[in-house]
Amino acid sequence: MKVILFGATGMVGQGALRECLLDPAVELVLVIGRNPVSQHHARLREIRHDNFLDYSEIESELVGYDACFFCLGVSSVGLSEERYRHITYDFTLAAARTLSKLNPAMVFIYVTGRGTDSTAQGRLMWARVKGETENDLLKLPFKAAYMFRPAAIQPLHGIKSKTAWVQAIYVAAAPLFGLLKRAAPKYVTTTERIGRAMIKVARDGYRRPVLESDDINQV
Repeated sequence: MKVILFGATGMVGQGALRECLLDPAVELVLVIGRNPVSQHHARLREIRHDNFLDYSEIESELVGYDACFFCLGVSSVGLSEERYRHITYDFTLAAARTLSKLNPAMVFIYVTGRGTDSTAQGRLMWARVKGETENDLLKLPFKAAYMFRPAAIQPLHGIKSKTAWVQAIYVAAAPLFGLLKRAAPKYVTTTERIGRAMIKVARDGYRRPVLESDDINQV
């Protein structure tokens, strides 16, 4: 399996990249992003690309892939709806539309979040935007598309958030993950489990297009 990965420097993306490089069934990982990743591997390629709305210059390098793991995203904190939608919806759909044209047999996996509003009509701005993004991804002519909606995510294997205030929260909350996993196991997953689930779902599919934390853990 050949995989394209967006958002490889983020917390979830780091986990996805780690699991891809550990899995011998993943023949190649192509990372697309503005910043380089810290890893070097024989099965890892990188394309530095700044324009997340236009891939015309690199289209020839995006052909022949079986899956895309789209982990690129930002927190809505402090952002206007227009700016958040630009990053969350416009960036995601620009990549997905290009890839669905170039690789119609591709499986596209999008990391969204628990509480996403599939009606795209609710009062929470981020949930509406995520819902609209999910809905339009599911309309594209991929072999299949899956929406991963994790709730609490425990970073493992030294993985950190690149956003300082988010990382501070994870550090402060680290002692609570064990308690949370015992009290509410359906709402907690890890960067490792998300990465492993992405690979398995891309290869074998899943019974429905939206996976919550409990589905991710079961996979």
